[in-house]
Amino acid sequence: MTPSPIINANGVTRWTSSALGAVPHGFLGRQGGVSTGLYAGLNVGLGSDDDRDAIIENRRLAGEAVLPGAALVTLHQVHSPDVITVTGPMADDARPNADALVTQTPGLLLGILTADCVPVLFADESTGVVGAAHAGWKGAIAGVTDRTIEAMEALGARRDRIGCAIGPCIARASYEVDSAFVERFCTDDPSNERFFTDGERHGHAQFDIEAYVAARLADAGVQRIEMLGQDTYAQPDLFFSYRRSCHKAEPGYGRQISLIGLG
Repeated sequence: MTPSPIINANGVTRWTSSALGAVPHGFLGRQGGVSTGLYAGLNVGLGSDDDRDAIIENRRLAGEAVLPGAALVTLHQVHSPDVITVTGPMADDARPNADALVTQTPGLLLGILTADCVPVLFADESTGVVGAAHAGWKGAIAGVTDRTIEAMEALGARRDRIGCAIGPCIARASYEVDSAFVERFCTDDPSNERFFTDGERHGHAQFDIEAYVAARLADAGVQRIEMLGQDTYAQPDLFFSYRRSCHKAEPGYGRQISLIGLG
């Protein structure tokens, strides 16, 4: 059963997962925040055309909703399998190109931005090592979650003790792909066929990227995995969605953030 979201005094809405134990974390939606118009709500995307002051304030509100006083660290996400080990704060304008972060340093809040792609949060509570990954289809098939687990192990985590939570992302019903896309995944691993169902249009299929990412985590030895089952595309009041904005021919789109840190 999907847990109900927590709404704070500023209207910021976040979902949490029992798979991550007591580690401070949250998958935030678009509620709360100070952005208006196309980006109305808690848009945290520095790459969007939203007012920068509004974005900075939204990022502050997001951080305060999960781990007040912590330094927020995010990336310039490039749909890669690359992981950064974070030991201290980084300026927003000095974000490295990568798609996952890990740390064992208290006072840091790792942030992953999404607008349909899959946010994954990781925690080995017993050793105090956490991680966050952005798994779009390119990063997912290239192994971004596997690389995140390896980076956590380098800090002392054990994969059989890591809990993972998969946050709001585009669902199978909303994610139509073409036959070349299906072939790419099935060539990589024939068993990936199970993540596709026939689409309404000839030569197209519906892709369950949430289940694919969960299977990658399980195959890597993660024993505690929770999927939130929230479709970003189908819930415009709750989440930003790149694909929805494209279908509506909008000139831009916001990003929500998923956060995990150590107090």
